Amino acid sequence: MIVKRCSVDSIDFNGIQIRDYTSKLDSRSSFAVVTVPSGALHVESWSRRSDKYYYVISGRLEFTLDGEQQVLSAGDLCVVSKGQHFSYQNRELKEAQVCLVHTPSFDLNSEVFI
Repeated sequence: MIVKRCSVDSIDFNGIQIRDYTSKLDSRSSFAVVTVPSGALHVESWSRRSDKYYYVISGRLEFTLDGEQQVLSAGDLCVVSKGQHFSYQNRELKEAQVCLVHTPSFDLNSEVFI
């Protein structure tokens, strides 16, 4: 199966742009490319359903996992286990881009935002 970028809708989540390549598929995992502009913040949240894998393609993001902060750069991976509280923000002047995988696949009703 091939999914072309031009066929993927962009979703705005508080200024963060999410392109979910698997939203129209019935798959066990989901895959998205997330663009995080300078100054953008993903509020603290956790998932009742999925583990999340954030792979930084470009830029830098400050991730907070269960209260501990780490700065991630291109090539770094952040694994957020189901039930683990997390947030992230871009404090840099340039946007950041990450690949995001949910396993099992993303379900908005299973996400808890604090």
